[in-house]
Amino acid sequence: MREYRYRAASAYSGDAMTPDRENPVYLDHAADTPMVPEALAAMTQAAARPGNASSQHGSGRRARRILEESRESIARDLGARPSEVIFTGGGTEAVNLAVKGLFWARRAEDPAAVTVIASAIEHHAVLDAVEWLGEHEGARVVLLPVDHRGLVDPADLRAALDEAAGTVALVSVMWANNEVGTLQPIAELAAECARDGVPMHSDATQAAGHVPIDFDASGLAVLTNAAHKFGGPQGVGAMLIGRNVSLVPLAHGGGHERDLRSGTPNVAGAAGMAAALRVAVARMDDEALRRAALRDRLLAGIGRFEGAFANGGAAHAIPALPGIAHVSFAGCEGDSLLMLLDARGIECATGSACSAGVARVSHVLEAMGADPATARGSLRFSFGPENTEADVDAALDALAQVVDRARAAGLSFTGAR
Repeated sequence: MREYRYRAASAYSGDAMTPDRENPVYLDHAADTPMVPEALAAMTQAAARPGNASSQHGSGRRARRILEESRESIARDLGARPSEVIFTGGGTEAVNLAVKGLFWARRAEDPAAVTVIASAIEHHAVLDAVEWLGEHEGARVVLLPVDHRGLVDPADLRAALDEAAGTVALVSVMWANNEVGTLQPIAELAAECARDGVPMHSDATQAAGHVPIDFDASGLAVLTNAAHKFGGPQGVGAMLIGRNVSLVPLAHGGGHERDLRSGTPNVAGAAGMAAALRVAVARMDDEALRRAALRDRLLAGIGRFEGAFANGGAAHAIPALPGIAHVSFAGCEGDSLLMLLDARGIECATGSACSAGVARVSHVLEAMGADPATARGSLRFSFGPENTEADVDAALDALAQVVDRARAAGLSFTGAR
């Protein structure tokens, strides 16, 4: 496991700063968080002996026991029953199974159920799956607006449900936004869906392990998440599906995971995911306070930069993830800022890691009403368990060195077009 050692702000000195490639200040935990030791230990132990969880001999039964104990652990931490936990190969697979599987099952029950409602700020795992249903399966796609804070209004969902009455197959609204951190009123939105008997899915990839989740109390039909966002391994995810909810599987061939996700189970991955979630939930309250303090320290420091301002829930005193700070720098190009900071050993993001390198304005900021220039000049800083105040100060010191340069480059680029 890679070890991150964070440097104090005094390690930097003007333009002579030399980036520490081995030990960067890592402020991109919303993209990936280093595995906690407990997860690595659980995976190592599970992988130490062979065994297919579907086999009937002793090694197979051992693997099955680890898998089921992991399922039970995740169920406890997310307010679900063990039978409601389905392991997948990651968050994107879980989302596709949830969205497409719900749509196909609902349409099979009622051919008129062809409307899919989703928020305009969903991760592309949801938006692209919904778009695919529209292009290939005849779905009618409705995108819910958000306000300038990135918040979905339950009244807008109510209006969309009423307008499409009798044709809605499912609703999908993320629990927490991956770019600006805004938390959605999931219980209120799910209650609106329940009034019409419409199943609701929530992509909780950024929320699980960071804010309390009670699947049973949420009113959701399906919830999805991924282990590597809370200190678990990459390539492992889970879908929580209500006992009375029907899905059509994406893959066939083995009948694993309640006949919903065929394929040999990743026992070591499940064990690592369960261990990481236990740690995250046990430390959640203290970590939330600590990360929120780091976030607020960064946002307070951002105030010294002319033309810089925060976006999302944290900027408007509404519920938000404690570890995400999203900032726009007027007149700058986010990619330029990102690379200049990276050269100084500060690692952050311009948005979702899944869209990194794609030359397009953030659809999240566009939906929030930001103009294209503002959206292009934005960065996301996301904190993890190893970050300190010194990391925040180092980031602020580095920003002081690069904002004016990025702004000058941005103005030159604009003038040249």
